[in-house]
Amino acid sequence: MKFMPDDTDRRILRHMLADPSASNAQLAERAGVTTASLWRRTERLREAGVLKGVQARIDWRALGWEVQVSLRFTLDKTNPRAFDEFLAAVRDVPEVIEIQSFLGSVDWRLSVIARDMAHWQQVYRDRILTLPHIADIDALMLVSTIKDSEDLAL
Repeated sequence: MKFMPDDTDRRILRHMLADPSASNAQLAERAGVTTASLWRRTERLREAGVLKGVQARIDWRALGWEVQVSLRFTLDKTNPRAFDEFLAAVRDVPEVIEIQSFLGSVDWRLSVIARDMAHWQQVYRDRILTLPHIADIDALMLVSTIKDSEDLAL
């Protein structure tokens, strides 16, 4: 059964998105509920799978990781273990910060970070090109991020 949030749940979620670092007391006040009610509702949202956890958003560039590349892979599907073996190998690449699978002409998309272009070349040669079952790779180097949000109108 699909969880249907009410207006109060949506108000709580909007305030959580607007200020993820707010305390429960601050969220309760902003959402117009008691702290106990906020706790009960957030627990219900967690149980329903709406709230998946609290997450830190890291600005990798602020930590000196200047290069980000989106790689799209098509695998050689003649091997029935291609997907599993590719995924197992890619999980061992520390510079991979995101892994997505797709239906269509692209099988996988990875977000890869590197400190600079020399580091990127090393990661690409030594870790990416050695991944198993690659039939094709398309690389897109990130120039700028215009919008980075998971917010939807609640």
